[in-house]
Amino acid sequence: MTASGDGTPAGQGRTSLSAQAREALRQRIVDRRYPMGARLVEREVAQELEMSRVPVREALRALVAEGLLELLPHSGVRVRSLEQDDVRHLYEVWEPLAVQASRLAARAVADAAPERPPGLDALVDCLERAERAAADAEGTHEVAAHTAFHEEVVALAGNPLLSRTMEQLSWQLQLVFGLRAEPAHMRAQHTDMYQRIAAGDAESAAASTLLHVRDSRIVAFKSLFGDESLSGAESGRPAQ
Repeated sequence: MTASGDGTPAGQGRTSLSAQAREALRQRIVDRRYPMGARLVEREVAQELEMSRVPVREALRALVAEGLLELLPHSGVRVRSLEQDDVRHLYEVWEPLAVQASRLAARAVADAAPERPPGLDALVDCLERAERAAADAEGTHEVAAHTAFHEEVVALAGNPLLSRTMEQLSWQLQLVFGLRAEPAHMRAQHTDMYQRIAAGDAESAAASTLLHVRDSRIVAFKSLFGDESLSGAESGRPAQ
């Protein structure tokens, strides 16, 4: 394998640059520096990121696969514009995965008793970050903290297949979270989820998460489309 100028193998260096470009572009999309529908030109993006076009091209392709970008009919890409069906489909997939993640996380806590799994401290940190961001009116940071909370629940669940599946949804979820209003009761629901997971009560944690995801879906539709309708999706709340 040919080495780059700094001694790093060429393929490894390109992969690293591609990953850096992908992360930078993701962040610009979810914090809306690149708004929905914005066309991204490879040459201009490369200049902005101060990179060559090859890793940028690879990053753009990866983000198309992740669903944050979409190919234009003839050439180039643009930031994906979310339609009602897109959001409905996302929540239809996320709901059962999120519920199962909380159930497995609570079981992991119960199995570890009387020890306290370190994943619980990570959840507390996410809750505290969200509260600080809300108090400072830092919407982007609050969205990041909320997304991290759900990711930490998945990590605590300890199922590698679930982790890989959820990773594919994470950035699309963060895009939706960043576009919607974030009522205070959503933070309270995260706290409730944490308490039930920390208690090791699997079914109670699952029920709390189901309520949260369904409320999140209602908030998303109202914020994005001015409509609380779930386009035919189940909107009932679980029994408590």
